[in-house]
Amino acid sequence: MHRFYNPCQNISGNKIIIQDKGLLHHLKDVLRLKREDEVIIFDGQRNEYQCSIEKLTGKVILNIKQKRSFSEIREDIKITVAVALPKKSKMDGIVDKLTQLGADRIIPLETERVSVNLDDRKKKLRLQRWRRIALSASQQSQRNNLPIIDSIKDINDVLSNLQGFDLKLIPTLTGEREPLKEILDKSKPQNILVLIGPEGDFTLQEVIKAKRAGFIAVSLGDLVLRVETAAIVVAGFIRLYYEND
Repeated sequence: MHRFYNPCQNISGNKIIIQDKGLLHHLKDVLRLKREDEVIIFDGQRNEYQCSIEKLTGKVILNIKQKRSFSEIREDIKITVAVALPKKSKMDGIVDKLTQLGADRIIPLETERVSVNLDDRKKKLRLQRWRRIALSASQQSQRNNLPIIDSIKDINDVLSNLQGFDLKLIPTLTGEREPLKEILDKSKPQNILVLIGPEGDFTLQEVIKAKRAGFIAVSLGDLVLRVETAAIVVAGFIRLYYEND
């Protein structure tokens, strides 16, 4: 059954109204759905609706046949990944994969060794694209919520706003580090923040600042991983570790 996102403000009673032009085009002209065809809608707030199509002319109106709420299911952890901006369009793939892996928040990060320079207009366009990618990946992976995609932030801004995180990790290639699994073995966190560095790793000063802010330096093994690989490995490992705990 086809599955789509529609914001909760367009859901009232037993009706859902679809007004997004892109989704309207997809339903009518691409999928060529008809009256009484059934679809699934999720609202990004952990609610899912099984619906039948009532009206297809102009705006689309759906009848809700069944609602499922996932809001009462306790989540063991929330994962935020702050990723140093890689070159080219690799951040697109990072957002896609982290969304599929269940990351709750993604922060594109500027650090001293990031070589990507974007003006305000390009930053805005990139953010819009990443949010579209996250929406598509949420639909594909059957998530019932959408990850938060932050605007691009400087690492110092992130280190200054750490309220709510009870485990903060910084994978790095140098200095004293602890294996990631050992940290997770002795932790019972609810809200994890992971910093992923750029090509060439974080600078020594950035690592020192992070440690002063309560981050634990961890090792991801003997191999040197690309930015996009490290982000996916860390998020995937943490998610699977606690799901199998």
